[in-house]
Amino acid sequence: MKHNDVEASVTVLQDLRKRYEPQIRRVFHLYWLLARSMTLGVRAVVLDAHNRVFLVKHSYVHGWYLPGGGVEVGESFLDALRRELAEEGRIELAGEPLLHGVFFNSHVSPRDHVAVYVVRNFRQDRLPAPNREIVDCGFFDPSALPDDTTPGTRLRIAEVLDGKPLPATWR
Repeated sequence: MKHNDVEASVTVLQDLRKRYEPQIRRVFHLYWLLARSMTLGVRAVVLDAHNRVFLVKHSYVHGWYLPGGGVEVGESFLDALRRELAEEGRIELAGEPLLHGVFFNSHVSPRDHVAVYVVRNFRQDRLPAPNREIVDCGFFDPSALPDDTTPGTRLRIAEVLDGKPLPATWR
């Protein structure tokens, strides 16, 4: 697929996402309600040697997020973390991540919980090219995060880097 074709596909997906995001979320959560009694997710505050944080921008939701995603049936938090970091950032753990906290994510669903890890020891051969799920990613100085970085993402970064207290909820 040529670079221009990928850009065109990403633009179309972003337009569709903006138009249908609320409905898409409802459909996913209806599926999760039927398929699972509780949803579990995992995210990572990945910090490079300069304390810049790795963020991703998805095609299907607005804003910049910490990399991560759902924990599948039969998968541990760490297995899900490894899978999501590889898929979203070409990031391979080179040491044990530190569990930062587990948060109740009620703004997504009354059944959603997210485990957040801090990752400082990793390998990344290069940033991934944009694809249908991740349209952009990169490392950012915490004092210069993109304007549309989500509130929950900003809170987790401040907790890790500034020692802010951990709430029980995502935001």
